[in-house]
Amino acid sequence: MSVHDDLSSIQRSLDDLTRSVARLEQRRGSGGLEVRRVRTDTDHLRDSVALLRAAAAAPDAPRRPDLVTIPDTPYDGSLWTDSDDEGLGARDRRAP
Repeated sequence: MSVHDDLSSIQRSLDDLTRSVARLEQRRGSGGLEVRRVRTDTDHLRDSVALLRAAAAAPDAPRRPDLVTIPDTPYDGSLWTDSDDEGLGARDRRAP
């Protein structure tokens, strides 16, 4: 089976589940916490299947991370005037 076939099968099962939950709501009423929870879970499943379908439809292009350009020019020395040296503390004090 292909991914498309699997997703179609899942969609059919989810449609059956949605109809069953709707019948259950008619019989039991939609006011109970348990029925609302099942309805919410069914809606979450529907959203998840939609995301899977969108991901399967997208072409499998290699994804490159966004590149950050680092300039070759040195940083301005005033950026470091109030900074501490790593592990040594402040510049005007002795290391412990």
